[in-house]
Amino acid sequence: MRFSLALCLLLFSGGPVFAQATDVPLLIGGCQGCHGAAGQGGHGIPAIKGTHSRDEFAALMRAFSANERPGTIMGRISRGYTPEQIALLAAHYARPQ
Repeated sequence: MRFSLALCLLLFSGGPVFAQATDVPLLIGGCQGCHGAAGQGGHGIPAIKGTHSRDEFAALMRAFSANERPGTIMGRISRGYTPEQIALLAAHYARPQ
């Protein structure tokens, strides 16, 4: 019984951290639920595709993670990503350079 409980906690507590650092489609799946399939936003949720540079996007994610930027859920979500995963998300969603 303890093993089953420990396994369940392990499997369901990791969120985005368990995504492989190079698995971009899996990483962006966590964004698409709110920000739309193409990152276009809508219904009060901001667009994230092409609206910031890579550095700006990463800085915003770090600010959410550190509770330095207000957000309804982004603080909790951003804390689930590693710095490497944030860099990959920034590369995917950043405006063209």
